[in-house]
Amino acid sequence: MHRISTLRVSPLCLGGNVFGWTADPSTSEAILDAYAEAGGNFIDTADVYSAWVPGHRGGESETIIGAWLRHHGGRANIVVATKVSKHPTHRGLRPANIKICLDGSRRRLGLETIDLYYAHEDDPHVPTAEWLGVFDQLIETGAIRHYGLSNFTPERVAEVIEVAGQEGFALPVAVQPQYNLVHRAEVESSGLGALCAEHHLALVPYYGLAAGFLTGKYARGETAHGARAARVRSFATDEGFDVVDAVVAVADEVGAEPATVALAWLAHQPGVTAPIASVSSVEQLPAVMAATTLKLSRSQLNRLTKASAPFA
Repeated sequence: MHRISTLRVSPLCLGGNVFGWTADPSTSEAILDAYAEAGGNFIDTADVYSAWVPGHRGGESETIIGAWLRHHGGRANIVVATKVSKHPTHRGLRPANIKICLDGSRRRLGLETIDLYYAHEDDPHVPTAEWLGVFDQLIETGAIRHYGLSNFTPERVAEVIEVAGQEGFALPVAVQPQYNLVHRAEVESSGLGALCAEHHLALVPYYGLAAGFLTGKYARGETAHGARAARVRSFATDEGFDVVDAVVAVADEVGAEPATVALAWLAHQPGVTAPIASVSSVEQLPAVMAATTLKLSRSQLNRLTKASAPFA
């Protein structure tokens, strides 16, 4: 187990963005069962998941996770993270909005207390001290245990830390950026990784598999297809496929799936507490869970790092 402040979490966080989207409710619950049986206890979701699906309103993922928790006798040791500020009808970090959204998330999840509550994106229209004061109050009243920042620039993370210190508010404990072998600069070159290390903030990166691109299932020269096609196309360059080739080569050497290797590389990066990975079927889960125990050699890690240097 790894630590995020007082939370003890497994080294692979299960992403809930697919629940109610590419995984229907029964499949989602089977995935959650298999994840927990494999020793996982850290689930990531958001109130906006999956509002992009025609006919959905947001909250579908939380509803499925909440039903699963009820079916299995409550939370036990499960750590649940969810997020606020991207819901289509309650967007932003206005204090009233945060409270409305949190009430909805708690109701759907069936939880009195959310373990980790992220600001899903920045809101430049609300003074920082104003929304931080709400997060601090939510911790004081026991509605949430900790809060984190998702999709925030290093400059804004630094400002949040400064304002929280000045006002005597609780500090964030985690940062959630996009980070993977074909998207490194956001953490490495921007100074975000160094800032997190300086202030002991856990890095919990999303898109660890680059929307499935790093699994090796997309061929060079072919048009990406499927539910994530639009997201994959931005990675599907010659340089991107060079990284996939390196991942596949290392996977062949160690007798593992490419997804396992890509996540293992990410887990080895400084400050990373638990990469987030989602799966749409139970059959896909063993490959991502295996990343928590796969030991890559220094040479293999260096080869992957070198192959992905254009993205650093």
